[in-house]
Amino acid sequence: MRLRPITMEDLGLYHGLLTDPEVMSELGGPLPEEGLEAKLRGIVAAVEEDRLWFVVVEHGRRAAGWVCIWDHEGDDPVTEIGWMIAPAFQGRGLASGAVRELLDRARADGRWPAIHAYPAVTNAASNAICRKVGFDLLAEGDFVYQGRALRCNDWRIALAG
Repeated sequence: MRLRPITMEDLGLYHGLLTDPEVMSELGGPLPEEGLEAKLRGIVAAVEEDRLWFVVVEHGRRAAGWVCIWDHEGDDPVTEIGWMIAPAFQGRGLASGAVRELLDRARADGRWPAIHAYPAVTNAASNAICRKVGFDLLAEGDFVYQGRALRCNDWRIALAG
């Protein structure tokens, strides 16, 4: 497994995962194709400016998915981690390995004291990853993803102190 920053050359992966009904089943269904290229351009620019971490997970030389860390602005600022792995690569430990590696990088960087993950309460695989890599389950609640209300678990991992 190798992690590398996302680029515009990853548009096929980005588009493929976000429009896949199976991959997006726990996130309210596939996203519309419209606007995905522009959104990825914004992500790539933010990665280049070190405003967010968005890495592609490679298995061999094939892109298998991604892991990302970003800050939510607003009244209750929080840092979140999220991940997606293509169905053909699931069940190989790629997600948990990539999450663990990115959290290790974040711990070494020191900019975030804690990071949250918000998998759907019905997403057994992602909730298992949270447990496996050391997150603490704080609560269950309603969260919004891409304008869609989802019932999620709020997991938190302390990176400092």
